[in-house]
Amino acid sequence: MPERPGIRRHLLPVLLMAMAPDWAARAADVPMVQATAGADLAFARYIAGLGTSSDWALETVEIDAVLPKLEKRGRLRAIRRLLTPREPEYQVLELVGDQTVRQQVIARYLSAEMRAAGIPAESVAVTPANYKFHYQGVRKQEAKTIYVFAISPLKKREGLIKGELWLDGETGAAVRQSGYLVKQPSIFIKRVDVTRETVLRDGLAEARVTHLSIDTRLVGPAELTIQERPYVEAASKIEER
Repeated sequence: MPERPGIRRHLLPVLLMAMAPDWAARAADVPMVQATAGADLAFARYIAGLGTSSDWALETVEIDAVLPKLEKRGRLRAIRRLLTPREPEYQVLELVGDQTVRQQVIARYLSAEMRAAGIPAESVAVTPANYKFHYQGVRKQEAKTIYVFAISPLKKREGLIKGELWLDGETGAAVRQSGYLVKQPSIFIKRVDVTRETVLRDGLAEARVTHLSIDTRLVGPAELTIQERPYVEAASKIEER
C-alpha cells in the first residue's frame, strides 16, 4: 500500500503515552506548586501505580475516523489481542466507510501501533523523568474528586505532549490525559491534539476513549475516536445478532 505523505506516521507518537513499567521514583522527589494534601496523596498513588500494566490482554476496539474537509468517514470494529505485553493482533469484525479513510487513516493508525510496540515506553511515559508537573486545582466529576496537573515536557522530543493530567482523588489513577504534541512527527502535519479518558469502576479501568485531532497540510483536519474496553464474549455475541 503506497504511503500518503499527508497522513504517514502522524499517529505514532500518540500511541506511546503508556505508563513506564519499571518507574520507581517517589512522589516526594517531584516539586509541586501549592498542592493540597489530597493532591499530594493522589500523585503519590499515581507514581506508585506506574508499575501496574493498564493493558487488557483481550479487548474490543472501535475506531471512527473522519476527514471533515473531504466529507469522508470510516469505521473499524475489531478484537485486539496482546501477543506480548506490547504487540497487538487484530481480528477485524467490521470495516466500513470510505476507502480513502479506511486505507489512509485507519490502516495507518493500526500500522503506527504495530511500530510503536518496538519503542521503549519509558522514553515517552508521563512520569517525572520526562515531565514537569504543576498542580492546577480540583474538579468534581459526578461524585468523584479529580486533581488536575499541568504537564510540560523536560525536552522537546517526539511523542511528548504539553497539556493536563487528571488524577482520580481516591486511587490516583489517570482518568484523563490531554494536550498537543510538542514536536510534530512529519513536516506535513501542522498540529496533533490528543485527549484520552479512562472510565473507572471500583478503581479499575472499565473503558478508554481517545480523541485525536490532526491538522494536516494536504488534506486538512483528520478526526479519530478510538474506544477500547475489555472483551466480553457473551456481550459480543448478543451485539452481533
